[in-house]
Amino acid sequence: MPELYAYTDGACSGNPGPGGWGVLLLAREGDKVLKERTLQGGERDTTNNRMELMASISALETLERPSTIIVVTDSAYVKNGVTGWIFGWKKNGWKTADKKPVKNADLWQRLDAAQARHKVEWRWIKGHAGHAENERADELARAGMAPFKLGPSKQAGA
Repeated sequence: MPELYAYTDGACSGNPGPGGWGVLLLAREGDKVLKERTLQGGERDTTNNRMELMASISALETLERPSTIIVVTDSAYVKNGVTGWIFGWKKNGWKTADKKPVKNADLWQRLDAAQARHKVEWRWIKGHAGHAENERADELARAGMAPFKLGPSKQAGA
C-alpha cells in the first residue's frame, strides 16, 4: 500500500510582509513515487508562522477522503504546536498558559479541524539542509509569494 507524504513550507519577505506557502504531496511505494501533486498560495501581508501553518492546513484540506498521511515540516512552531501545545490551548479556551490569546488561533483551529479527519504523523526536518522534497516545498512557497511581492501598479489586473 502506498504511503502519502506532504512536504510543507512557508516563506515571508519581511515578517510581516508578503508571504507564500507550498506543499509537495507524494504517494510513494518504497523509493518509487507513484503520484505527485503540488499546491501553493500566498498573501500580501502575513508572517512566516502563518504561512507555515497554511501549508499544513492546505495539505490536509485538499485530501478528498480521510487518509493516513505523514506531514513533513521544517517548522518547529508547527510541529511543536500541533503535537503538544494545542492540547493545552484547547483546554484553556485558546489561551496560553499565562492566559494570553494564542497567536494565530484562527489557523490553529483550522489545522486542528483539518487533521481531525485524518491519521497524521508529524515529522520535523531541518530546513535548507539539502533535503530535496523540502527544497521543492520551499520553491513552491517562494512561487506562491511572488505575485504579492509586486508593487500595486505591477500586479496583474491592477
